[in-house]
Amino acid sequence: MMNQWEMMFRLFLAGILGATIGFERRSHFKEAGMRTHFVVSLGSALIMLVSKYGFFDLQGISSISLDPSRVAAQVVSGIGFLGAGTIIVEHQSVKGLTTAAGLWATAGIGIAIGAGMYIPGISATVLILIGLEIFNKLQLNTLYSIGKADMSSEGVNPALDVLKNSRLKISKIQINRHHNKTNKDMEVRLTFRLYSKNQNDINRIMMDLLKVEYVKNVDIK
Repeated sequence: MMNQWEMMFRLFLAGILGATIGFERRSHFKEAGMRTHFVVSLGSALIMLVSKYGFFDLQGISSISLDPSRVAAQVVSGIGFLGAGTIIVEHQSVKGLTTAAGLWATAGIGIAIGAGMYIPGISATVLILIGLEIFNKLQLNTLYSIGKADMSSEGVNPALDVLKNSRLKISKIQINRHHNKTNKDMEVRLTFRLYSKNQNDINRIMMDLLKVEYVKNVDIK
């Protein structure tokens, strides 16, 4: 049977690789961050270790058939429930798909490390990080971003002042008013185009809008 220290090393490595992906996700203000990815990767590695080495005492019994791959398959299926919790559908837009896919891939990395496949696990981590950075920069190079801010009527003028004072090119500002179905209060959705390739500018606008007292939600993408 494998040395216990080797098992601990695999758990440690799986956790570090998962946390690395989680750090990248958290740096972009995504739903699942370092802790979630760390636990997913480490837990997957642990389950793989138990599946592969936890039943050595049953070997040799003719009536028992062991298949370590079955437990790994259940990890891949089970992680779907966690990933589904990060996906949000709102106003014909879907958010969280990349984070859900990242959790699924992180589980795969944990399984690979738990099985002792160090090179594939580390390589997958590096490729995921590179891919996320490359495609994130490609997205930021689009001509403009679409911003949406939900608020009560009192927040419209302060929110417009934030956009005006941002020193960024903003156009196509639209104000749509509607009644809240729950309490019948008047609510407003402010939409606009933000011409900037800098993620820091986008984050700054979001934070400034969220500081407005009557603004409830802001989304820029």
